[in-house]
Parts: sequence; structure tokens; C-alpha cells
Amino acid sequence: MRIAVHGASGFTGRLTAAETGRRGFTPVLVGRDEERLRKAAVEAGVPGAEVRVAALDQPAALVDALRDCEVVINCAGPFTLLGEPVIRAAIAAGTHYLDTTGEQHYIRRVLYGFGDEAERAGVSVVPAMADDGGPGDMIAHLTAARLEAAGGVAEMLIGDLRRPSAASRGTARSMAAVHEKGALEYAEGAWQQAGDDAPGALAVPGEDGEVPVTVFALPGVVTVPRHVRAGRVRSVIRTQVAELFSALTSDIVDSIPEIPDEQARLTSRWLMMAQAVAHDGTRARGWVTGLDAYGTTAVIAVEGARRLVADGAPAGTLTPAQAFGPAAFLDHLATVHNITYRVETVGCTGE
Repeated sequence: MRIAVHGASGFTGRLTAAETGRRGFTPVLVGRDEERLRKAAVEAGVPGAEVRVAALDQPAALVDALRDCEVVINCAGPFTLLGEPVIRAAIAAGTHYLDTTGEQHYIRRVLYGFGDEAERAGVSVVPAMADDGGPGDMIAHLTAARLEAAGGVAEMLIGDLRRPSAASRGTARSMAAVHEKGALEYAEGAWQQAGDDAPGALAVPGEDGEVPVTVFALPGVVTVPRHVRAGRVRSVIRTQVAELFSALTSDIVDSIPEIPDEQARLTSRWLMMAQAVAHDGTRARGWVTGLDAYGTTAVIAVEGARRLVADGAPAGTLTPAQAFGPAAFLDHLATVHNITYRVETVGCTGE
């Protein structure tokens, strides 16, 4: 299986190229700088990987670079600025596409702006296959399923509840852009700017008491309504993390190392949670957690690419939970990458 990795010279791209090689697939490294790509191939442990140079403003070259690959994983952000040319090239090349973005507004634009083209081309386009968007979308789907007998979901809250940890320059740049655009919420069939009435604190599995949280633009607000009928969907992160993102200026972003400290990365825990309330007041909660968010993202992206080719998915634009069986995918991650997840029914309001 030939898997193109676009943006392979970046930090997440190198991890993805390494995971592609580790799984026994054939990585094809795509980007604009040949020297950086060849260096990345060596650092990723795939020194013999084919390198193809194609800039975003060279659409014909980009299509040619992807044409004989079954799937492309796009790792080059900020996706709001850099993502769409790769999607267009993948569709033109007849190549399945997925990416590692967490940028809420961009994900919505992809899901609702490229569906017809992707369907006509017979390819699947799946954004948000990273540690937040992928597991977050899947655990939300499984949590909502717990409430089907209770009349379905009236409200759902998605939470990214990881503690502050080492981040790459690319993540900082993307999250600065996300913060600048503001957060959306989904209410009664439409998206709007998020209100300020979300809970101010949440109980976090494995921690004592509640932690302060703040409204923030997470992928789940735009992915979950595609497969869960809910009156309202909102998202929050830890206030500590929100404050760090809000303080990011261009000077600060440029000063952040491209590659985070490896020990801090490997030991940092991420946790995505979904809380839902049914129309009859029944509550359900699900969460998924693991170590090493960046390594997990590479595993998620490559496994998603494998499944698109080996198992197939509907043509068009899909959320992670639409493209892949959520329980089966999370079970796979639990087996190969030591993540854990749980879904539980809490009971009725007022019990």
C-alpha cells in the first residue's frame, strides 16, 4: 500500500512517515523542499522512501505526486491556510484523503464544501484524524448511543481535558489561529458563535474534584452533528490550556521549538470526554485517554489510511466516526497503543 505523507518534513509528518514504515506500508514523502524531505526520511527511519517535490501553488505537480498513491495523509498546517490545495489534488488524483487537523472552522469547511466533488471522484475525504478529533468524535458517538432508549441526545458537551504539556511549533501556530477565529456551537440545526453559558468546571476521570474549563473551538462541535442528532453541541478545554493558547503571539509561536521535548511528549496524557443529556434527563459520559498525543496521532492517521483502502468507506466527506466503526477503531488503539476508553450511563437529572 502506497501512502503519501504530505508535509512529511514537519514534526507530525515525520512521526507519520515513521509509523507508515513501521506498519510495513510504502511511504511517499511529499512537500516543497527536497532536501528537508530527504532529511526527514532518514530521521523517520525510512531512508529509502521516495521523495516527491510539489508546492501548494503547483496544482498539477501535486496531483501527479498523489496519483499512484492509494491514500494521502496531510500533516501540514495551519490547515486553514494550507489544507485545501491538498484536498483538491487528492480528489483530482482519485486518492483517498485524511488529515491531522484540529482546526474547527476548517473542518466544517471541508465537510460541507468538498462532499459533492469527493463523491463524484469516488474518494473518501476524512479530516480531523488526530488525537483530539478522531477519538473525540468516536467517543461522542458511543456516548450518544447509550441514550437512544432515553429519547436521544438533547445536549452534548465535548471536552479536551489534557493538562498543559509540551507542544510543537506547528501545534502552537494552528491553535493560535483557532483561538483567533473563536468557537462555534451547534444549536437546533445550525452553527453559531458559542455562548458563555457552558459549565465552568468538570469532573475529570482519574482526578479529584473538578477542574476549571473554558469554551474553546474543538473539532467535535462540527463533526458530531453529522452522525448524532442533538439539540445542542458545545466544547471546552481546561482553562489553563485556554490561557496558554490565548497568549500566543507570532513572536511567541516562532520561539517555540519545532520538536517538543521527547520525554515530556511521551509521558504527557491526553483525554477526550463527551457528556450527554437525553431528552428525559438521563445522562451518559464517555472518555478516551492515553499517553503521547503526537505519537497517537500518527497511529490514528496511518490506521485510518489503512482502513480506507483495505476496508473501504463511503465516497464523500466523512467524520472519523462516519468513516470507521468507532468501537472497533478504539479497540484497535487500545490493543496497539495502550489507550483506554469507557462509556457509562450516569442516571437521570435529580437522582
